[in-house]
Amino acid sequence: MVREHHFPVGRTARFYTLGDAQRGPSEVWFVLHGYGQLASKFLPHFRVVDDGRRLIVAPEALSRFYLDTVAASHAHSAVGASWMTREDRLSEIDDYIEYLDALADQVRRDLGGKLPRVVTLGFSQGVATACRWMTKGQVVIDRLILWGGLIPHDLDLETLKSPPATTRRTDGTSPEIIIVVGSDDGLVTAASIAEQSERLARASITARTMSFAGGHRLDDETLTALAGSAAAVS
Repeated sequence: MVREHHFPVGRTARFYTLGDAQRGPSEVWFVLHGYGQLASKFLPHFRVVDDGRRLIVAPEALSRFYLDTVAASHAHSAVGASWMTREDRLSEIDDYIEYLDALADQVRRDLGGKLPRVVTLGFSQGVATACRWMTKGQVVIDRLILWGGLIPHDLDLETLKSPPATTRRTDGTSPEIIIVVGSDDGLVTAASIAEQSERLARASITARTMSFAGGHRLDDETLTALAGSAAAVS
């Protein structure tokens, strides 16, 4: 009889940073890439907000794969990474939450033992990852930016509105939630955004929506505006 089993293993994760931890940043941004991306290619998009006041941390998802699946040889195939698939998804979710918590602990140590204001930005598949990390992890997130992706349908919105004690802000207020979508995003439709807005409204969750002229990508002007508004409230 075939039986499924699980046991934990140690592995080495990779992440990249912009900014200098030794300069005492007032903000830490954890930026979570989308499906099929690598952190090294994702992080340079955030150079527009690297102004010396923030440390930007880009974790790389643990599951890498060749993007060209039909090549006879993968010697020159591009590589991407995924936060999870439908296969053994609950274990993969647990693994990446533990990984992100451990990374945040490492960043905290690098900053002298305390994290400043935390901004978490998830792009595309990273949106679901960011939501689950905030609701299941151990890090207090002050601002959650959901860019080009949707909140998971199986996520309990009450945990998004009032995170567990381990991730709740010290003043007791809910984290700021901002939804960003391009006007021509081919993966996140206007109908899906409207459905999500209704779902959030039913749960009495306040979320600000921003849009820009473009597709399924990051946008320099919007990032700069987000960084400016974050600085205004920090």
